Amino acid sequence: MKKLIAVALMAAFASSAAFAGAECAAQPKDKWQKEADFQKQLTAQGYQIKKFKVSGNCYEIYGKNKQGQKVEIYFDPVSGKAVKSEIDD
Repeated sequence: MKKLIAVALMAAFASSAAFAGAECAAQPKDKWQKEADFQKQLTAQGYQIKKFKVSGNCYEIYGKNKQGQKVEIYFDPVSGKAVKSEIDD
């Protein structure tokens, strides 16, 4: 029984680590791009944003890229560079 519990705990930890967010460097909020302006830039690049949020020190979007693939992308809010992305085919 103890072995079964240990395996379950390890599986739960591994799955939560797999879905961990990105690490963006902490920067003063006054240096961040405005959310609305950043979303407009992404839309101009062909992204369809279904959900936009602040995740830790990153901007995060859920939606589709210009190829129509589902995406989850974390961006540095100052530079606008993607720091982590997951794309579903």
